[in-house]
Amino acid sequence: MLSLPPVQKLLRQLPAGVAGQPKSPPGGDMAEEVTSPVLATEAGQPACYSALRADELRPLANPEPVVATSTGPPPRHDDLKEMLDSNKDSLKLEAMKRIVAMIARGKNASDLFPAVVKNVACKNIEVKKLVYVYLVRYAEEQQDLALLSISTFQRGLKDPNQLIRASALRVLSSIRVPIIVPIMMLAIKEAASDMSPYVRKTAAHAIPKLYSLDSDQKDQLIEVIEKLLADKTTLVAGSVVMAFEEVCPERIDLIHKNYRKLCNLLIDVEEWGQVVIINMLTRYARTQFLSPNQNESLLEESAEKAFYGSEEEDAKDTKAEAASLAKRKPYVMDPDHRLLLRNTKPLLQSRNAAVVMAVAQLYFHLAPKAEVGVIAKALVRLLRSHSEVQYVVLQNVATMSIKRRGMFEPYLKSFYIRSTDPTQIKILKLEVLTNLANETNISTILREFQTYIRSMDKDFVAATIQAIGRCATNIGKVRDTCLNGLVQLLSNRDELVVAESVVVIKKLLQMQPAQHSEIIKHMAKLTDNIQVPMARASILWLIGEYCEHVPKIAPDVLRKMAKSFTNEEDIVKLQVINLAAKLYLTNSKQSKLLTQYVLNLAKYDQNYDIRDRARFIRQLIVPTEKSGALNKYAKKLFLAQKPAPILESSFKDRDHFQLGSLSHLLNAKAVGYQELPDWPDEAPDPSVRNVEVPEWTKCTSREKRKEKVEKPFYSDSDGESGPTESADSEPESGSEESSRSSSSSSSSSDSEEEEEEEEEEEGSGEQSEDKEEEEEKRTKRKEKEGSQKATPGSADSEEEEEGVKKAKKKKAMQGRKSHAETSEEEASGSESSSSRSDSGSEAEVKRRKVPPSSRAGHKEISLLDLDDFTPAPPQPVPSSSIVSTSLVTDLEGLTLTDTYLAPTLLSPAFGTVRTYELLHRMAGEGLSVGYCFSRRPFPGDPHMVAVQIHISNNTDAEVKSLRVSEPKPLAGMRIQEFPEIERLAPGDTATVVMGIDFCDSTQAANFQLCTHTRHFYVSIQPPVGELMAPVFMSENEFKKEQGKLMGMSEIMEKLTLSEKCWSDHTIVQQVTSAANVGRVPCGADKEYRFAAKTVTSGSLVLITLERREGAVAQLTVNSEKMVIGTMLVKDIVQALTQ
Repeated sequence: MLSLPPVQKLLRQLPAGVAGQPKSPPGGDMAEEVTSPVLATEAGQPACYSALRADELRPLANPEPVVATSTGPPPRHDDLKEMLDSNKDSLKLEAMKRIVAMIARGKNASDLFPAVVKNVACKNIEVKKLVYVYLVRYAEEQQDLALLSISTFQRGLKDPNQLIRASALRVLSSIRVPIIVPIMMLAIKEAASDMSPYVRKTAAHAIPKLYSLDSDQKDQLIEVIEKLLADKTTLVAGSVVMAFEEVCPERIDLIHKNYRKLCNLLIDVEEWGQVVIINMLTRYARTQFLSPNQNESLLEESAEKAFYGSEEEDAKDTKAEAASLAKRKPYVMDPDHRLLLRNTKPLLQSRNAAVVMAVAQLYFHLAPKAEVGVIAKALVRLLRSHSEVQYVVLQNVATMSIKRRGMFEPYLKSFYIRSTDPTQIKILKLEVLTNLANETNISTILREFQTYIRSMDKDFVAATIQAIGRCATNIGKVRDTCLNGLVQLLSNRDELVVAESVVVIKKLLQMQPAQHSEIIKHMAKLTDNIQVPMARASILWLIGEYCEHVPKIAPDVLRKMAKSFTNEEDIVKLQVINLAAKLYLTNSKQSKLLTQYVLNLAKYDQNYDIRDRARFIRQLIVPTEKSGALNKYAKKLFLAQKPAPILESSFKDRDHFQLGSLSHLLNAKAVGYQELPDWPDEAPDPSVRNVEVPEWTKCTSREKRKEKVEKPFYSDSDGESGPTESADSEPESGSEESSRSSSSSSSSSDSEEEEEEEEEEEGSGEQSEDKEEEEEKRTKRKEKEGSQKATPGSADSEEEEEGVKKAKKKKAMQGRKSHAETSEEEASGSESSSSRSDSGSEAEVKRRKVPPSSRAGHKEISLLDLDDFTPAPPQPVPSSSIVSTSLVTDLEGLTLTDTYLAPTLLSPAFGTVRTYELLHRMAGEGLSVGYCFSRRPFPGDPHMVAVQIHISNNTDAEVKSLRVSEPKPLAGMRIQEFPEIERLAPGDTATVVMGIDFCDSTQAANFQLCTHTRHFYVSIQPPVGELMAPVFMSENEFKKEQGKLMGMSEIMEKLTLSEKCWSDHTIVQQVTSAANVGRVPCGADKEYRFAAKTVTSGSLVLITLERREGAVAQLTVNSEKMVIGTMLVKDIVQALTQ
């Protein structure tokens, strides 16, 4: 025990002239003392205020800063002093209640300090608690008087009541005088070993205060932090990690042994402790684990193979891939990395926005790309909160949406702007909408933007126009549509809208100025009306830059501007000088005198920038004896080709700051910000985190059995992809430390193992070795089943049942089929007999040479039962498979059962349909595959496009197990695979039908076409005309719908018909061959109308072709899907003009 000097000796050591007066602390401007000490009490202990009434306690939640408003002496509060000097505890308690209530209301009660501090030794617990609350607030201001009671505080540290011990330590750490540092250090060390977790938590809070007062104590404080980090209670965890972050954030070695404990305790820590721990663990994981996305580029490269190539090239490619794979080991996630991701995931449901934001940034910085999507829903939920929370969340979403656009695309409507949103929220939502814009949703977003332009908020309207410009820059197919819409805004009454439109149009015109001379002429006429300097300057720059496109108008604009030159703003004057110089170089006859006049006016302007520019340009363009060599290059200098500006998001480079931090919010490095470390190239030793698991964390075997039976509360399978999970689950289940750490971790690892097994059964692996092993397992299983059956026919039925099971599993994985269709499949599977073939794919083979029974027997051959095997006699081919398509469609309505004749069993019965090549026979090693669009509804799903696949076997060997494997559609796309073709004999051809939901987009659907030996990467890209289905309507209905689709939804194009397209029949034939549309009756002569709707969304597409004099015609397409409309116009024009 440290012996203390007498109080008099202690006071003599203080600086002279401060006794009895308030003294500003030496470290008073430190960051941790900004908040009121009244509020510094821990949220975990409401009993501290049990003496207060509810109405007096309420103002403590939101205290106002203490501001001395009067310049005279402070109030004396004589009545309160008398009550505090009384011998009755009831009077003292009443006085203290009133004083704490005064502090809560923001009133100054510092003159009562001497009267209150005397009661620190009061025996009444309620009075003592309130005295400590008061002292925490004023101990820093009245340090000298607080020092007089330091012995009382020390006695309080030994009090049997934990609240008193904690309060005494809190007051002691609030006295910021260097001389009592040894006393504070001793008190913190003792409190760190206290039996009460509440006192230990207070000790953790005191550590940063002592460190800011005397940084030389760092080594001793680190020892205390290390001791507290080993604490097993959730009450201490958050506070000690906060102390760790303040004192020694670089000491990562202190976290190693406590990493798993912190991960497992995280769910039970108080909310603000969770935020601190998650942020600390984010930085820790970036230094200790490998990046989960490091092999992504390698996977993408291997996924793209050439369509055509010789066998030698294929062999070289395989060798190069093997070499690159050997250099780079396959990524396997560290079990501790998975533990962190799994234990933080439930916190996305937290009521505290800061916790959700912390988990979101952790997943963004640490999780594999396939798993990051789970945070999107939680962040969108936060957008229903207060505007302050929305602002912070949207800042982070705007940054995330640049790199991970697909994550937020399903929640596009959540970012639509409400009229009640503040301006800064509106602008951030605009930013997000612009980042999420792509060819699929651009028409919806542009319709939203059209509504926003009518807003009364001018800043918001200006931001919307800029957003339209960015969309036009990023998506070239809507550039003309956006440009036309912006030109229409030039006639708006609001000058600010017009000015912003001019600035954006200027940037868009730079991309292709030759095509838009009419727009430049239109903008030149606006110089008389627009008064906004930036807009006038933009128009003048455009006219000067492209003066060759408007040779007659440019000199006239210069003449008008020369008249008003002296009254213009500086930015406009500079552009007038530039315009004069460019015209002088290109059209000196008309503009020579005007240029000299403008340069003379500028020579005597008040602004020195304009005077300097005039002198410089005069010497450059007007040749004199003194002019140097630059005069020869004046034209190149002024009329050089300028690169078009790139309209980028202001959030593009913000991701180098940690998301959720103040630095990210401000886009500038804030004081105290710690950089997010880069991923290591090689993983550090994971054994540093190994620690002997204490008894209290172990689960009994009974609990583990219970967990396996029950489904885990929060499974990793929600929204996470298979390949990453399967790679991670093996080491997870193998490490005993992580699996035994908590009940939640063991249950979720069980779910991961189950998920991995399911994936293996589905055959999702890419390597042929895995598939051979699966084939062997399947063969052995069927041998056992076959040995129990009596006849070959029963073996066939068993095989059929297994096929039905496979179909069920595929449908469950697809998740998009209705319950009725599933029941139909089951019924058709159970009722199948000799009238249908053994499997769906066999019925599609046109010429069958192998009987079904022998095929079933051949599949069950193994080395163990060769002696017992006798092939069955051949059976005739069922006649039901050879039916015309039209007959089947007629019979579908007459069927007496729930089943129907599947169109996948039919040969195509239509005329000349364009066929595309999917796999050339050279690339397919003798297997050639083509496809065409049948323009019939896909029976499984009306929102899918039916694609007919023709497969020909040009080899001498039999091709087995033809199927679609691992479809990789883009976000929103769906692929319904065709049934597996068991075998295809040499020279045979099979026709199957598959369904693809292209989401009204011409982007390709990628998948693998697999045989029993090879995998071929193929893709189907639809023409825009195949994304729609014909609609039949009357002329009046057509006109009514066309009236709704005007403005930006209307695209017009003039064309000259080719000689072969002069007859009515030929025109209709060409249009219907270019697009799957239906003709609408039309009363007018020389006018043709067609209607269709998009397959996925059902949006109307209306086409009008009007013939004029000679071969001239005008094509009009009306559709809210602007991208589809633009592409359709190009296809129809091409069909009619060639």
